[in-house]
Amino acid sequence: MGLVTTAFLAGHGKLPVGSAAKTAFDTLAVVVEIETRRGVILKAECTLATQLGRDFVCGLLRGWSLDDGVEPMIQQVKLHYHGAAKAAIIAALKDLEAEYARQVDA
Repeated sequence: MGLVTTAFLAGHGKLPVGSAAKTAFDTLAVVVEIETRRGVILKAECTLATQLGRDFVCGLLRGWSLDDGVEPMIQQVKLHYHGAAKAAIIAALKDLEAEYARQVDA
């Protein structure tokens, strides 16, 4: 097996009552695979209820570097995602940033 150059991280945010994903989950998870050198998001998934929603949000996240913080991603979510889970996505991104900081400091 070769040198592993990626890492898996997860962030979570509380879903609002009335969102479609709330019927299956209490919290929204945003999980990412990053390249470890610069923290660039290579792949992303989230637990929104619809495939289109999951694909859309993940498309907003791919390519951003966690080294630059999550604020640019949050701005993209605020501008382009208009679903009930917007606040949960933002909270999950902030949690993801905190988890990344813990791993970098470890």
